[in-house]
Amino acid sequence: MELSNLRPAEGAVQSDNFRRGRGHASGNGKTAGKGHKGQKARSGAPRPGFEGGQMPLFRRLPKRGFKNRNSKDIVSLNVSVLDRFNDGDTVDAEALLEKGVIKEVRDGVKFLGVGEVNKKLTVKVNAYSETAKQKIEAAGGTAEVI
Repeated sequence: MELSNLRPAEGAVQSDNFRRGRGHASGNGKTAGKGHKGQKARSGAPRPGFEGGQMPLFRRLPKRGFKNRNSKDIVSLNVSVLDRFNDGDTVDAEALLEKGVIKEVRDGVKFLGVGEVNKKLTVKVNAYSETAKQKIEAAGGTAEVI
């Protein structure tokens, strides 16, 4: 790889073959698409969101709370939903989707300990509560963390 071979990623830049201000025949001559006079027709137009010195909208609105960028959206299920599966089945995110137990797998699946497990199942999900793991293993199944 050499400096002369570097290119932007596909779709990252627009085509730059559109020449502005090159006469009437170009379709964008004279004012070059900036209209007549005014602040936006001149060079050095203000940044987006600038309201001429008035307090901008994004500063006028109240800010509340905190959004953690590292948070995960985990689908939590009770072990009682495992009764929908047959004895000896392997339960994972795909199997839960097929049975209609969950609508989508977001950042993972976690089993909680509400309900009873009466079947021997191999469960492979992202997390378990202590009671959920105990109930699955007490029924003769295995609780594997993926």
